[in-house]
Amino acid sequence: MSTDRTRPAGRRDQNGPRSAPSGPRSAASGPRPVPPQRSRRLQPHRPQRPHQWFAERLLAVLSGQRPVHWMLGHTIGEAYDQLAELAPSTPLRATHGSRPVLRHCRGAQPATGVVEAFASIAAGDRVRAMAFRLEQGADQRWRCAAVELGGERLTAGAPGPR
Repeated sequence: MSTDRTRPAGRRDQNGPRSAPSGPRSAASGPRPVPPQRSRRLQPHRPQRPHQWFAERLLAVLSGQRPVHWMLGHTIGEAYDQLAELAPSTPLRATHGSRPVLRHCRGAQPATGVVEAFASIAAGDRVRAMAFRLEQGADQRWRCAAVELGGERLTAGAPGPR
């Protein structure tokens, strides 16, 4: 058994691992190391926009994956009451074993500090629409102010679409 700890067991040559050269390489210094493979995505990852982040959160609540109190502090006005009334019926729940996913989400900014967004949600062969409004507070945090599903406005006290 070899007592040389710089080379792997079974290695026969007397040269240990080479250190990285400090100067320019010559052709006689050996093969160049293979650079790591680049990922296919050439652009750096951009953080999600507020409407995309909220669409994911609303989908999680309305599909029953998260409790409605998960949106506390992220809603203002009647939006939380709307979600609390609607969440138990889980209108965006999975159908036939397929979990709902966010297909598209787009937003428009009609005024400073306001984003009106829409999203399409797919679960199996079923596609649903969701629209919501975000408002930016004095603390620069975005909060959901209104939610609509499939063209029917979600109002507190009114039954949601089934």
